[in-house]
Amino acid sequence: MKMKNSLVLFLFVIALLSCKKDDEEENLILVPPQSLSETAAEDDAKIREFLQTHFYNYDEFAAPPADFDYRIKLDTIAGDNADKTPLLDQMSFKEVSVSSDVFGLEESETVLHKYYYLEAETGIGPSPSIADSTYVRYEGSLLNGEVFDGSIRTPTWFDLAQIQGPGAARGFAEATANFKSGGEIVVNPDGTFNVEDYGVGLMVMPSGLAYFNVSRGTIPVYSPLIFQVDLLAMNDTDHDRDGIPSIMEDENGDGYLYNDNTDEDQEREFSSSLFANFLDADDDGDTVPTSEEIDIDAEGNVTFRDTDGDGIKDHLDSDS
Repeated sequence: MKMKNSLVLFLFVIALLSCKKDDEEENLILVPPQSLSETAAEDDAKIREFLQTHFYNYDEFAAPPADFDYRIKLDTIAGDNADKTPLLDQMSFKEVSVSSDVFGLEESETVLHKYYYLEAETGIGPSPSIADSTYVRYEGSLLNGEVFDGSIRTPTWFDLAQIQGPGAARGFAEATANFKSGGEIVVNPDGTFNVEDYGVGLMVMPSGLAYFNVSRGTIPVYSPLIFQVDLLAMNDTDHDRDGIPSIMEDENGDGYLYNDNTDEDQEREFSSSLFANFLDADDDGDTVPTSEEIDIDAEGNVTFRDTDGDGIKDHLDSDS
C-alpha cells in the first residue's frame, strides 16, 4: 500500500512539472535581436554620458610621482573631484562602418559606429595596423567598472586581425592602431624583461564593435566595453606567408580584412571553407601561389604585376 501511494505521488509530481513546463513554454517570449542602427545610437548615448561624468588621473601622467605605475585610473567627477576635466573633452574618436551581416541579422544595413580613444602616454615605437600582432598588457571592464578580463602582470601577444574577425571585439584592433609601441625589449638574466617608453592608452567601444547580442562570460548582451592597454611591442604580420603584408590585402580599403575574398565563388563551389585574401596563399584560386605572382625586392617592398594589362593584379586575376 505504501509503494502504491508513492507511485501515485510520483506520477502526480511528473504531471505537475510537465504542465508547469508547458505553461512556461507558452508564456516564453523570445526577444529578437535589436537592429544595428538602434543599438549603435543607444550605445553612443551611454558612452558619452560615461565620458562626461568620469575622468582619468591625467595629473599623474603630467607630473609622474616617484612610484607612479603609469596605469590609467578612472573615477567619477563628484565631490573633491568636481573640478576635473571629463574624459569626453580629452578623448578622440573615429567611426567604423559595420555591416549587420557580421552578426547574422535579418535587417540588412551598414551603420557607422563611433569608438573613443585616449593616448595617455605616447610610445616611441611604431604604431601597428589592424592586421598586425601586438604585445600588450590590458584590462577590460564594463561601464559600471566591473572588470571582466585582463592581463596586467603578464603581457600577451594579440593578433589584431583575429580580434577584428566575427565574434570578437573588433574595436580593440581598431583603437590599438592609434597607439605607439615602446622601445627595444631588453630581456634580463632572470627571464624578466624591460620595455621603455611604451604607449599607454584607453579605449571605449560600442557593442557593435564588440560582442553585440552575444553574452560572453560576465559581459551582458549589448554592452559597450572599456579597455586599458599598454602597447609594449608590435610585429608586422603576413598571415598566409604569401609575401604580401596582411594589411595590404585589404583590397577594398574599408579597414575590414574579412570581406576581401577574390576567389570566394570558387571556394563556395569546390569546398566548404572560405578564406579571406590575407589568409589565402592563392588569392585568385588559379593554383599558382600568390608568392609566385608578385615581385619582392631585397628590402621587402612588394611590386604587383599585371601581365595582361587588364588593370587586375596577377595574384587576383585567375586568367592572367
